[in-house]
Amino acid sequence: MKVQGKVFKFGNDVDTDVIIPARYLNTTSHSELASHCMEDIDPTFVKNVQPGDIIVAGDNFGCGSSREHAPIAIKASGVSLVIANSFARIFYRNSINIGLPILECPEAAAAISAGDSVSCDLGEGIIRNETTGKTFKAEPFPPFIQEIIADGGLMNHIARSHKN
Repeated sequence: MKVQGKVFKFGNDVDTDVIIPARYLNTTSHSELASHCMEDIDPTFVKNVQPGDIIVAGDNFGCGSSREHAPIAIKASGVSLVIANSFARIFYRNSINIGLPILECPEAAAAISAGDSVSCDLGEGIIRNETTGKTFKAEPFPPFIQEIIADGGLMNHIARSHKN
């Protein structure tokens, strides 16, 4: 799977309360969650994000509570990929469960700037900054996790595998 988009850049320790503030957790509507994604750290995010765009961040992205609302809000906002130095483990797993592609790549996270155009071959883990021409290599997910993400998350993957 290949993705390409404009970069929104964030720093270290972006927690789930910043990704989707707790005051919006009373909804299960993905579009409602998306409409408040990142608003406390970047009030213009929801107005500017376009389908396919990419978040790049520092260390420990998605730390804090274990809510699935955070990766759901990101994915529903149109973000196609999150690249970070590192992810909080529960966010990492929740992202796989809901089908949000994520890659750990400290070199890419350090070298990519806000507004850059970035493409990525998720199957190979090849990240290319189209703005600067630099290429980076992340460890891709194993094929079975790539299938879960391609199916849109774990529940969709299970449903699809039971139909076959």
